Amino acid sequence: MVNVSVVSDGEQRGWRVWRVKRRWYERNRRWLRRRRIDRHAARGGFFVRYPVEGELLEALDDGRLTIGEGTLLEPGCWLTLGPEARIEIGAGCFLNRNTMIAANERVSIGDHTMFANGCFVGDADHRFDDPERPITEQGFTSKGPVEIGANCWFGVNCVVTSGVSIGDRCVIGSNSVVNRDLSPATIAAGVPARVIKPVEFRH
Repeated sequence: MVNVSVVSDGEQRGWRVWRVKRRWYERNRRWLRRRRIDRHAARGGFFVRYPVEGELLEALDDGRLTIGEGTLLEPGCWLTLGPEARIEIGAGCFLNRNTMIAANERVSIGDHTMFANGCFVGDADHRFDDPERPITEQGFTSKGPVEIGANCWFGVNCVVTSGVSIGDRCVIGSNSVVNRDLSPATIAAGVPARVIKPVEFRH
């Protein structure tokens, strides 16, 4: 005699939820989506190494994500955008493995800026001040957009918080948290990042 297991209503609902979640979170692993992302990349002259996470395709289709010619996204990069948000990445940039850019309003990155592994740039923070709601449901707060200049270099695991403007040709030391504006051509490091000295250019 063959035992036929009966799937409960609760289990059926669980599978439905699981399928929806899987379709959303694993969407960039589908070959058709990758082909569409690659079409954008070919037109724009940039390159994406898979896997990548986030709403790349939707934002590229809508024109809310722009990536300059010669820019490279290494595996594990995650670009996520709110419904009206914009991310602008200049030409010749390098986003190393597991770099994440999260835009609630706008994040702008100038030409030839380089991020080492594990960097995070975001223009909003999770709220946590409502004791009656789970922290995952409280939404975001922001001090404003993030603007990063051209020819900047961020070491491993740097963080840039909301409302920050970083001038051209800044160098940020590994494991730093940039939570205030930085003038052009400065070297900064620490938590929070503090200016160490100006960049000394060769003449």
